[in-house]
Amino acid sequence: MIAELNSGSQSASAQDYTNTALEPSLNLDNSHPSIFSISSTEQGVTEHTEPMAQVTSVSQLNDVQPRDWAFEALQSLVERYNCIAGYPNNQFRGDVSRQAALRLRAVTRYEFAAGVNTCLDKINQIILAAAPSTELLTRADLATIQRLQTEFSSELTTLRGRVDSLEARQAEIAANQFSTTTKLNGLLIAGVQGRTSNRADVNPRDGIKDTDDNGTNINVITFSYLSLTSQLTPRSYLFTGLLAADGSTRPRFSNDVGLGYEFPTDNKLTILDLNYRWLVTDKLAVLVGTKGVNMSNTFRGPVRVESAATGPLSLFAQRNPILNTGFGQGGIAVDWQFAKRASLQALYTSYTPGNPSERNGLFDGTTTTAVQLLLTPIDAVDLSLYYVNNYASDGCLLTFVGDDCLTAASNGESAPLQTNAYGGTVSWQISPRVTIGAWGGYTKSHIPGRSGNVETTNYMVFLNFPDLFAQGNLGGIYVGQPPKITSSTLPVGNNVPDFLNTGLGRAGGQPGTTTQIEAFYRFKLTDNISITPGIIHILEPGHTPDSDSITIGIIRSTFLF
Repeated sequence: MIAELNSGSQSASAQDYTNTALEPSLNLDNSHPSIFSISSTEQGVTEHTEPMAQVTSVSQLNDVQPRDWAFEALQSLVERYNCIAGYPNNQFRGDVSRQAALRLRAVTRYEFAAGVNTCLDKINQIILAAAPSTELLTRADLATIQRLQTEFSSELTTLRGRVDSLEARQAEIAANQFSTTTKLNGLLIAGVQGRTSNRADVNPRDGIKDTDDNGTNINVITFSYLSLTSQLTPRSYLFTGLLAADGSTRPRFSNDVGLGYEFPTDNKLTILDLNYRWLVTDKLAVLVGTKGVNMSNTFRGPVRVESAATGPLSLFAQRNPILNTGFGQGGIAVDWQFAKRASLQALYTSYTPGNPSERNGLFDGTTTTAVQLLLTPIDAVDLSLYYVNNYASDGCLLTFVGDDCLTAASNGESAPLQTNAYGGTVSWQISPRVTIGAWGGYTKSHIPGRSGNVETTNYMVFLNFPDLFAQGNLGGIYVGQPPKITSSTLPVGNNVPDFLNTGLGRAGGQPGTTTQIEAFYRFKLTDNISITPGIIHILEPGHTPDSDSITIGIIRSTFLF
C-alpha cells in the first residue's frame, strides 16, 4: 500500500512554497510535504545564496584585531581601493565599530589571508583596466602589498591551492553528474516481520474458531523507489516515480495486518508517479498527471512524522484511511495557501483513467473528488478537516484498511457505491519532545438508485516522541479502530456483515470491534540509514469477536540516497 514519506518540523499549513520540495505519492518521509513547492534542491537542504555585502573600511571587519599591524595595512588598502567584500555572517562584515571589534576574537591567519587575497585581486583588476599612462599605486601602497604578501605567503599559497582543488572538484562533478536538469533520489526499505499463530472465525462467522492463519511465517518485504525530478521551468517540473517491490503479509483474513511499505509488484518495475507540477503563483500550485494524483500525494498532512519509511509501521497508522479513498491515479489537484496559517487543497482523480471499458475511464469508473482545509492556529498545533466524495464501481473504497469493500458480491459482482466521507485530524506538539494527536472519520454510502445505506467509522489516537534518547530518533504509540461498518441497510444480499455471517447479506453492522495497538522506535544510524523495530497487537481482527488476537513483530530498515 502506498503511504507518504514526510519529514520536517515546520507547521504544515504555514510552509512556504519556496522552501519545501514536493514529495512523491509515497510519503516516504515527512513534514508533510505534500505541499506543491517548486524546488530543485533536495528536501531539508537550504541553499544559501545571499550576496556578499561591500564594506569600505577595515574597521568594519568585526573579527580582525585592530591593533595588529596587518589590520592597519589592510585598512589603508581597503579605504583607498574599495577592494574587499564581507560575508553575511558577521565574519568580515560591516557596520561594527572599532571598539566593538576589540571585544571579538581575532581572525585566523587563513581568514585574514582570504581578505588580503580578495583585495589583491581587486587591485590587480583595477590596474589592468586602467590606461597605460595612469599611475594608480603609490610607492607606499606597493610596499604595503609586498609586506602583506611576504607575511602571509604560506597562507596565500595554501588558500590558492585550495581554490584550485575546489575548481577541479567542481569540474569533475559537472562532468559526471546525472543530469543538469533532472535530480535522481532513491529509497530502499527492507522489512522483516512475522505474526503469532492464531485461529479465526470465518466461513461463516458463527462463533466458532474454525480456520488457522496460514500467513504466520517470518518473511521479508522489500520496497525500492526511484524518483526523477525534471526541472522544466523555474516554476515547474515533471515528477516520475519508479517502484519495484516484493513480499507481503498475505495470506491473511483481513486488512488489519497490512503494513505501510507493502506494495508487491513481484519485483517488476512499475511507474507509480507521473505528473506535472506547476507553481502558478507564490501561493497557488497545480498538479496534473496520469499517475500519483491522490490525496496522500497532494494533501498536506498535519501528522509531521507520517512516513511509510521512517514513521509508523502499519498502513492504518499512516493517516486517516479516508485520505486513501479511491487510490487515485490520473487527474488534477490544486493547493492554495490563502493565508499565512491556512491552506486549501482539492483534487479530482480516477483510479483507472487509461481504461475505456464500462465502469472505467476518467469519469465513469472509480473516481474521487476531495477537499481539505488545513489550519495552524499556533505553531504547535496543526488541524485538518476534509471531505471526500467517491464513486466506487465495485463498492470498494480502496483504502486497504479495515472495512473498505462495503457491498457484498452476492451475485458474483459487487454493486457500485456513492460515498460521502468526513474526517478531521489534529496534532499538538506539547513540547519539542512530545506530540499528541488524533483523527476520526465517518462515511455514508448508498447504491445509486436504490434504498438503504452503509455507514462506517474509524479513529486513532497517538503519541510521538521526537529525538527520544538521541537526536533524530523517534518513538511512537498508536491506538485506534480501523474502518468498521456500524450500520448497513442496503437491499438484502448486499450487506457485508451478515453476508460474512450467514451468506444472506441482510441488514446489520459488524458484530465486533477491532482495536489496533502499535508501538515503534526508530534508530537513526546516519542521515541516510535508520532501523525501526516495532510491535503491533490487534484485538478482534476483522471486527470478529471470536477470532484470536494477533501480534506482529517487525524490524524495518530504511536507506535513503
